[in-house]
Amino acid sequence: QVQLVESGGGLVQTGGSLRLSCAASGRTSSSNVMGWFRQAPGKEREFVAAITRPFSNTQYADSARGRFTISMDNAKNTAYLQMSSLKPEDTALYYCAVKYGSTLLNMAAVAYNYWGQGTQVTVSS
Repeated sequence: QVQLVESGGGLVQTGGSLRLSCAASGRTSSSNVMGWFRQAPGKEREFVAAITRPFSNTQYADSARGRFTISMDNAKNTAYLQMSSLKPEDTALYYCAVKYGSTLLNMAAVAYNYWGQGTQVTVSS
């Protein structure tokens, strides 16, 4: 089993920044893909960004590219999502997830094996 714990969410004004963290524990692996997804009320869960381990290849949704940066601290088994220039439409519950089996980047939620409980991000206008 793998446990993922997100933190760093909160309330921020439009144009502000937040950094989300996702700490992994349990039967972790040095070779996997960690991703961030989000889900707003009444909407489907959507891909935000992903990063491979150990080579740190990245992939972003169009909505995140240029404003968000995903990174990984391999020694701490922790992934980060630095979010800048936040907009009200970024308001959502943000989840991190991990995909084992291959290090191919994947935007599909069904490809990920373990999920955290989520951290709320609210951007006020």
